[in-house]
Amino acid sequence: MIYNKNMKIGKKNQVITELFRVCRRKNNYIFHNDLVKNICKKVGFGNPFDVTKLDNIKKFPEILIKNNYAILHKGQGKHQFIKGIDKVFHKFEPIQKKIDWKYKKSLLNQYNSSESNILSVANNQRILHHFIFNQDREFEDIDIEKRPKTYFPHRTKTSLEYFVGKGIKLQLDSIQIEIDLTIEFQGIIGIFEGKNGRPENFSIYQLYHPFLYYFNANRKTELKGKIKNIFCVYVLREKSKGGDLLKLWAYTFKKPLDITSIVFIKSAEYKLITQSN
Repeated sequence: MIYNKNMKIGKKNQVITELFRVCRRKNNYIFHNDLVKNICKKVGFGNPFDVTKLDNIKKFPEILIKNNYAILHKGQGKHQFIKGIDKVFHKFEPIQKKIDWKYKKSLLNQYNSSESNILSVANNQRILHHFIFNQDREFEDIDIEKRPKTYFPHRTKTSLEYFVGKGIKLQLDSIQIEIDLTIEFQGIIGIFEGKNGRPENFSIYQLYHPFLYYFNANRKTELKGKIKNIFCVYVLREKSKGGDLLKLWAYTFKKPLDITSIVFIKSAEYKLITQSN
């Protein structure tokens, strides 16, 4: 990977740099929000809750890149520097299939560019359905009556326990996870994360924590044995002159209790071609 080491360091990265130095001096890479707040005051960064939100390697300060560390959330205000950026970040694979998707634009399709709106458009236009269940069929074959059930964005608190490769076991207590959108059809679940732009990589936990949440539910709750498969899908919306592009990547996890076991399944790009009413 190539990183821009000449980029001027901002206040957020100054905070992260000092956090890492403190943890390295103590030889304890677990830290609490209280330490984050204290360092934010010294640096003059006004949003301590944003400090540990790093969803793209390009946002990393040089000290993390040089020492090969990323940040994972442990819950209850605790975080941990984890050795091995590539263990918890993943580079998007090339697009396998490009599809022209003709549709009639509705009133609110492009009213805002929020993550939830990205997924709403993709869901309303049957793209999420098509990508997971019907991609190898013709457009006309989609059965609207058998459309998957949709569950809208929600946050939930749960405790998770998993490995980061060999030798690192994490216990996350009462951690809050966000699920942008979920669909379900005949025991198959699709979990979706939506973003704008063209990032080259993403933080795996964005897909893994919702995956593990449902995996655990399939073992321990009233859903036990009812979930057949879980697809984790990343959706990017990119603006173009010819129309919006929706790019989708589907993943799962070969070893459900190991975040590093992410497995790529398929990818596709949908070009939204507006038809007149």
